[in-house]
Amino acid sequence: MSNSAHANDFDVAVIGGGSAGFAAARAVVNNGLKTAVLEGGREVGGLCILRGCMPTKALLYASEMVHQVRNAHRFGIQANNASFSFPEIMARKRRLINEFAEYRRQQLESGTFELIRGNAQFEDKHHLRLDSGRTISAKYFIICTGSIVAPAPMPQLEEIGYITSDEALSLEQLPKSLVILGGGAIAIEFAQFFARLDVRVTLIQRSPHILKEMDTDAATVIETVFQREKIDLYTDTRLINARRKGGLKAVAFEHNGTEQNVSADEILFALGRIPNVQGLNLGAAGVTVEKGRIVTNSEMQTTAENVFAAGDCTGLHEIVHIAIQQGETAAHNIANAGDPKERKSLDYRLLTNVVFTEPQVAVVGLTEKAAHLRGIDFLAASYPFSDHGKSLIMEALDGFVKLLADPTSGEILGGSAVGPVGGELIHEIIAAMHNRMTVHELAAMPHYHPTLAEIWTYPAEELSERIRTQNGMGKVCS
Repeated sequence: MSNSAHANDFDVAVIGGGSAGFAAARAVVNNGLKTAVLEGGREVGGLCILRGCMPTKALLYASEMVHQVRNAHRFGIQANNASFSFPEIMARKRRLINEFAEYRRQQLESGTFELIRGNAQFEDKHHLRLDSGRTISAKYFIICTGSIVAPAPMPQLEEIGYITSDEALSLEQLPKSLVILGGGAIAIEFAQFFARLDVRVTLIQRSPHILKEMDTDAATVIETVFQREKIDLYTDTRLINARRKGGLKAVAFEHNGTEQNVSADEILFALGRIPNVQGLNLGAAGVTVEKGRIVTNSEMQTTAENVFAAGDCTGLHEIVHIAIQQGETAAHNIANAGDPKERKSLDYRLLTNVVFTEPQVAVVGLTEKAAHLRGIDFLAASYPFSDHGKSLIMEALDGFVKLLADPTSGEILGGSAVGPVGGELIHEIIAAMHNRMTVHELAAMPHYHPTLAEIWTYPAEELSERIRTQNGMGKVCS
């Protein structure tokens, strides 16, 4: 590479300094390649730190504390007239995010690679033109431009105005009422956050259930909790119109064959995000875009052999740890471009998703829905938190854990934890699946009592016994 790189300013130019971009840049530098990171955003840090994972979880945790205090009577604790300060909640969030962003800014400006501020577009497969007029060249590129909020589905929404998750994270005062459009992770996390801070929330979802990509049993748990917490939930709907109604904003939609109308102080549009690829002039580099996302193979290489992509701009999985893995995979394959035996492919077998409502929803590997769609045979077993000792002690009775296993070998194919700290509990199954453990081995593994984690032994034991019985193995003592 060194002989052919003299004609270029850099060996590798990484477009975007978020989670995927930073991981990719660090990895290529560690392989001795001259690297530049181009960042055109007004702020440095990426979606996760600035407007995604970290600020939303800071707010959710605050609202969870409010909820716990107000329900302390369940433990014999009197906390009458518990109140909160929304400005202080938001101030704490800003302090945390500023610290995270400052650390990332220091990493980007450390001199490990050249940080170039500005937006860029391809002139050809080896040249980028910045909005400053500067042109840079590189042998390889890694596109890590992230995602942006999806456009509104109705022009009427543009006319009356709405907020997105970006604006919701910067509110200076709470609305008295809020209509949320959407039923994915962003929508339902914000729904619970605002509802627990005394906002009257109405959530409108197009699909028959919220969290449409997950199994229905998981969605049903959250729907039940939302009803208990006085969130008005409408599923299986079709948006019709939006208009101003006095000082409020009104949304009309079809539900159960009839037209419904709801009004609120504000509308939160949370129908997802789309890859941020506009303005890159990808065609000039020979990079194919399909359904709005950059097309890559399992090595994160695009249709242009010298251009790779990672993170949300690929549209595959909008998850930070996946974006980091994709960035590192792209960097590794660039560094080993001359040795096909050293190339790496990304394996999504351990794909994990966590929704930080309370209870949390966490899934790794296959869901029942995905297994059916892919024609994969499995056995499933679940166990409720309402019948588990530690969760009874905690008054955390909503939800369940579930395991999917291969009917013959017993290898664990997937797991779900819908319940208290589900995002933490799911890591036991990630570890088990990483090592291709069977339900027999998980059932035999010691678990301390009383803990939340020991709940995994119940579906593991059930599946282990069912597999042994159907395979004619009889009862086997572990």
